[in-house]
Amino acid sequence: MKAPQFQRILVVDDDAIYRERLARSFRENGYETATAEDADGGVRAAREFSPQAAVLDLRMPGDGLECLKRLIDEHPGIRAIILTGYGSIATAIEAVRAGAIDYLTKPADADQILAVLSGQRHAPADESYQAPSLDRLEWEHIQRVLHDHGGNISRAAEALGLHRRSLQRKLQKFPPNQ
Repeated sequence: MKAPQFQRILVVDDDAIYRERLARSFRENGYETATAEDADGGVRAAREFSPQAAVLDLRMPGDGLECLKRLIDEHPGIRAIILTGYGSIATAIEAVRAGAIDYLTKPADADQILAVLSGQRHAPADESYQAPSLDRLEWEHIQRVLHDHGGNISRAAEALGLHRRSLQRKLQKFPPNQ
């Protein structure tokens, strides 16, 4: 099956340096590129630009998943990728259910993103499954409970049976790699 063709890419990320670096890389590879710093700006830019592909940050003003849903509603067939610095299995599943073709953790570079958008990304054949560590599973569970409580730390801490300050300390740490 031939991968879909696309020439216009929308990049929506609140990290200005990362956003502009990706956009510049896409332009250097021959793609027309538009950028926005938040979900509302991304939807407005998409209305003017009519992108065929989008790269969206998960955590930005206006929420990346909401932006994704709005883009898919207004631009059926758009190929979208969700990027985040705080990846978890729960948010990856949610992104794919919302219509993303993939979910990548930052710092994903332009080549990785273009490979996914083109349908050319394949896992190495010799790569074997590695079960996540207990720390990683705990971190993902905390992220899911926090999301389920609308980001309210006090309510999430209560649901987890933790003191609010303990949860805040756990949230300040970076996610475990494995």
